[in-house]
This record gives sequence, structure tokens and C-alpha cells, in this order.
Amino acid sequence: MFKKRLETAFISIITISLIILAYNYYKSYSFKNNELSGRYKKLISDKEQEVLQHMQKNYGYRFKVPLIITDKFKGKLYGLTSYENGVIKIYLNKKVMQESMDYMVDSVIAHEYAHALMFKQGKLHTKDNGHSKLWQQTCINLGGIDCQQYVNHKEVIMSKLPF
Repeated sequence: MFKKRLETAFISIITISLIILAYNYYKSYSFKNNELSGRYKKLISDKEQEVLQHMQKNYGYRFKVPLIITDKFKGKLYGLTSYENGVIKIYLNKKVMQESMDYMVDSVIAHEYAHALMFKQGKLHTKDNGHSKLWQQTCINLGGIDCQQYVNHKEVIMSKLPF
């Protein structure tokens, strides 16, 4: 009798685990192979508008930079601002968005817009790899929450915990 109950419990646990695994695989596959959801697009757009408002307030002007969502990044790079032939573009890594959308919105968009503003103002220098004290203050002025050179993975993980 006990053995039968144990077998039933074990089979139930395995079945539930397989269902959860299949569901998570489906969500991940769907995210990778489909366009961003309207909810994610709105979060990004709202943050961009907030950054542009901070730019207007703190620098007296605003300029919009193309935000390009791409899955072409290798590794865990969250974003990149490029400046080529006078054209500024911001690239956001779609691969990390699913796990870190809050961090992407709260920190990365303002981070990359700070680079864009520094490019626009001609104040970006390679000596400090683009993350000078002036850049950091610019990031903060644009509404960035975590204006560091690199992603704080501990902060990303801790923000997911329920406590």
C-alpha cells in the first residue's frame, strides 16, 4: 500500500515537472522566435520618453535615437551605443530581455542614452572606455537607476526574489 502511494506520488511529481519544463521551453522558444510583445514595447517606449524628458529638463534639448532590438549579440551584453559617420544608434540585446526586462528598462536604456548624449556633445573619450564620472552623472541625470559600466548581475538576480 505505501509502495503504491510512493509510486503514485513520484509519477505525479515527474509529470508536473515535465509539464513545467515543457511550458518554460515553449515560453523561451516563443520569446526568441517572435517579435517583442506589446507590453515589452510599451515599457521600452515609456522609459525612452522618460529619458527624453530628463534630457530636455537637464540639458535643454532632446533628440531621439533609434532603439534597435537585436538577438545578434554574443554573450550577455545588455546594450550598445554606436556612433558611425555622425549617426548614433542604440542596440538592446533581446536575448537578455526575457530574464531581465526590469533591469533593461530601469538601467540600460538611460545608460545607453547617456552614451548617445555624450557622442552628440562630443564629450566621449576612449581613455575611460566611455564610462567617466561625467558619463555617470549624465546617466543619472537621464533617470538611470544603476549607472555602472557593467551590468550588476547580483542586482538582477536579487530583484527577482520575492523577499
